[in-house]
Amino acid sequence: MALNKTTSGGRWRIRPDGPEKVTGKLAYLTDMSRDGMLVGRVLRSPHPHAGIVSIHTEKAKRIPGVHAVITHADIPGMNRFGIVNPDQPVLCEDRVRYIGDAVAAVAAETPEIAAQALESIEVEYVVLPVVDDPVKAQTKQAPKLHPGGNVLHRNQYGYGEVTSGFAGCTHIVEETYLTPRQMHTYMETEGGLFIPEEGGRLTVYSPTQHGYKDRMQLARILGLPEFNIRVVSSPIGGSFGGKDELNVQPYGALLALVTGRPVKIHNSRWESVRAGLKRHPMRIAMKTGVDDSGRILAHQVSIVADTGAYATLGAEVLNFAIEHVTGPYRYDSVEVEGVSVYTNNGVSGEFRGFGGNQAIFALEGQMDRLAEKLGQDPWEFRLMNMRKPEDPGPLGQTIVRTDGAMQVWKSLAGSSMWLDRQDRITDNPWLRKGTGAAFVMHGSGLGFGIPDPAGGMLALAEDGKIEAIFGYEEFGQGLIATLELMLIEQFGFGTEDIRIVIGDTDLVPHSGSSTASRATSMMWKSLQKLRGPFLDRMLDEASKLLSLPTESLRVGTGGIWNRSGEHLLLTYGQLAQGVQEEIRFQTHFPFPASPTKRIGAHYLYTYSAVAVEVEVNVLTGRVKVLKQYHAVAAGPVMNPQGFLGQIEGGSGMAVGFALSEDSVMDSGVYLTRNLDTYMIPTYTDLNGEIEVHAIEDLPEDDEHGPRGVGEIGSVGVAPAIAAAVYHATGKRISKLPIDPESLQEVPDFLVKAVSRP
Repeated sequence: MALNKTTSGGRWRIRPDGPEKVTGKLAYLTDMSRDGMLVGRVLRSPHPHAGIVSIHTEKAKRIPGVHAVITHADIPGMNRFGIVNPDQPVLCEDRVRYIGDAVAAVAAETPEIAAQALESIEVEYVVLPVVDDPVKAQTKQAPKLHPGGNVLHRNQYGYGEVTSGFAGCTHIVEETYLTPRQMHTYMETEGGLFIPEEGGRLTVYSPTQHGYKDRMQLARILGLPEFNIRVVSSPIGGSFGGKDELNVQPYGALLALVTGRPVKIHNSRWESVRAGLKRHPMRIAMKTGVDDSGRILAHQVSIVADTGAYATLGAEVLNFAIEHVTGPYRYDSVEVEGVSVYTNNGVSGEFRGFGGNQAIFALEGQMDRLAEKLGQDPWEFRLMNMRKPEDPGPLGQTIVRTDGAMQVWKSLAGSSMWLDRQDRITDNPWLRKGTGAAFVMHGSGLGFGIPDPAGGMLALAEDGKIEAIFGYEEFGQGLIATLELMLIEQFGFGTEDIRIVIGDTDLVPHSGSSTASRATSMMWKSLQKLRGPFLDRMLDEASKLLSLPTESLRVGTGGIWNRSGEHLLLTYGQLAQGVQEEIRFQTHFPFPASPTKRIGAHYLYTYSAVAVEVEVNVLTGRVKVLKQYHAVAAGPVMNPQGFLGQIEGGSGMAVGFALSEDSVMDSGVYLTRNLDTYMIPTYTDLNGEIEVHAIEDLPEDDEHGPRGVGEIGSVGVAPAIAAAVYHATGKRISKLPIDPESLQEVPDFLVKAVSRP
């Protein structure tokens, strides 16, 4: 279906959290405060690379109103963090590796006193050579940033004989693609409130996409049992992967425990820029060859990713990119290698698309260039080389079979945008129009061999509310609305019957991370497992209370009804008060993984085809996106409004990735400090027409339900824009964001005007 309010009918609902968000009444975690609260601040390195000779905090401690000044010597547990590879110091001991590295932290009564305390801390540095190029970082001459060297991770994959494959090619395309250091630019910067509780417990109110992982890491740092820490992780004012890793949590937690007072930390935008995660800049070199019919014989790829000073999930992002640089296509031979490299640049990490955006930009660029060499229509060329439903996945792994690739290809091929694409000349000689397309195959979940738990709980609370309890977080993606709609449609409950409980480690089970386009899929699967036992128990207890057979009863809005739905016989509140034992069921299971034992290989894929129409002003070189068409094969749509919001939101981030966003660095120093120089798309850039075609069909034997769409809307737009720019101007794009100067030219009418005597 084409998603809009009209076609979605009664399923288009006001989000439960919508009114409070749009009126400003919702209290985000960084809005919170407590009586007696102190202000926390972090002292960060002014150098991208330096040795620490000494740290003197005496002056800062003597300032009235300063309650704590801490350094690495004050950390009771492990002075490192990182979800998978804990290599980043909480507070640096002997060396700083980027300008966001933390050296000390203070807690004071006011922001002004905290700032004064930071200025009073004396740190003696010895400036060291800066490693700011991931290619040069691999040379023998480069300073070693970590004990194991400057290579975080290498991976490779291949099959067939690439050398002989290229020897048999009629046409070969070689190109190197460069992608930028994109910033998440969430409206709510990193922060939180940290409260010491009775009995030595600590409550953490701080935005994150995985409260249980935060709790695990904080326990290691603080030297506390995990059950002594409560993490409340929702609601969040945007994340997109940027708050998946710890940020301010260690400092707020340490200061709260040292002072015995609540401590609040909230990063300024500059603090967020210098210390926050970014999308991995990548250099992707590709060589791809075809025979005279257009069949791809050989595909060779080399990826260099700049992970910055510390690992975060750099290895996993590289693995994902390696998996996705072959995409939804068939090849006779493939050779892919990649390396993720430490530098003194800002830390790169998890970001919506997780390496797929960079990979698909390069891959789709190759497809367009090959089609041109052959003189073929670029979309027909993709059809000729499209993988079949029964084919293995990109890494040779077993995957769940769907017809998604062909479905989205046909959808775009039949769309009015593609059928009606016109010549690039417009009525204005300095404006050119063009249309381009891209094809995406994107994996969901964390991949084989990576712990990926899922599950949830349903309970009838004492007050009669049906509680849906999940360990996920709401950060704008519409999770609460989606869960509510599933409970209404699949169980028969009413809106007023439901209470959603999420994002609190004291209350929720371990449902896994709210990442990797997995949450909706796993909520759906959990409810499928819970529905039968939960409803059967409710009807069985109601049968006892009413002295009626269970087959004469059904659940519905407000409570238990007779089978025909004519009479409400028992409210949920009455049922809750009447049962002898609590009605509560829990399920726990892993995200489905491929039986092929290759680390990171995915099992479930979402497919998408994207067409974009652009207008290029050749006087200024500026590109404006006029229209977008997204065909998305992701199974049943659980929440039409949320589905559309994810595709539109992801595409907006992709427009910035393609046209304007780059956290520019020079010698390890950010030249971009705020949103006045970091250009994210505004309403005027994103007010073009967007049509989304949701393809809901799945094979009859499919048991996995809806696939995730949280990322796929962001993946195909940049290569489609690049193709559209080529259609408009005849100029190929291999580097993002697109440089306007590269598109500037003098139109013929101006040449004639200037040359006229």
